[in-house]
Amino acid sequence: QVQLVESGGGLVQAGGSLRVSCAASGRTFNYHTMGWFRQAPGREREFVAYISRSGGMTDYADSLKGRFTISRDNAENTVYLQMNSLKPEDTAVYYCAASRDRSSRMPLWYAYWGRGTQVTVSS
Repeated sequence: QVQLVESGGGLVQAGGSLRVSCAASGRTFNYHTMGWFRQAPGREREFVAYISRSGGMTDYADSLKGRFTISRDNAENTVYLQMNSLKPEDTAVYYCAASRDRSSRMPLWYAYWGRGTQVTVSS
């Protein structure tokens, strides 16, 4: 069992930066691929990024490459998402998720989810 708690969301102006964090409970954090997803009002949840267990492999949604960076600290059981050059269309609830089975862009592979943190980008 993995429990995930996101933090660091908030209101930022377009062009600004924000880093959201996800703290995981338990001693199996480094056995899981960690992913970030987001969901805007009226839209489906979409993939943002994932990072492999060791941190050696990452993947990003094509539209976010170059602006977002995912990282993890296995000693601290924490995964981060650094977001730069934010745009109003980045406004969403950001969720972190953990997958024991595989690294994937698909939400169905992630068994554990946090409750999300709101990120709002004003124009």
